Amino acid sequence: MTDPMLPLPGLSAVSGKTVVAKFDGGLLSSEGGILVLREVEQRICVADRLAGCMVDPRAADQITHSLAEIIRFRMLMIAGGYEDGNNADALPRDPMFNLALDRLPSD
Repeated sequence: MTDPMLPLPGLSAVSGKTVVAKFDGGLLSSEGGILVLREVEQRICVADRLAGCMVDPRAADQITHSLAEIIRFRMLMIAGGYEDGNNADALPRDPMFNLALDRLPSD
């Protein structure tokens, strides 16, 4: 018998851990598509390319997140339907957004 709930293949590992997305109804999240967008962004390096076109005026010794990380997060927010930025403080606690930003859900 074949498994009707095949995993979504091709997701990159996060912090050395395998990411498996299945559609079998357990532990649901409405943000699962963000992982597919993460794969596209990683393969074509949109955030890195955009960051390379900009001058970062911030003090280098006080930077926590690179310009590319900020752009990547903002792009994923917009693609996930959070275009106004009001959820920027809450989304880093969202397990799917953590995975999309190469962090474990518990980070």
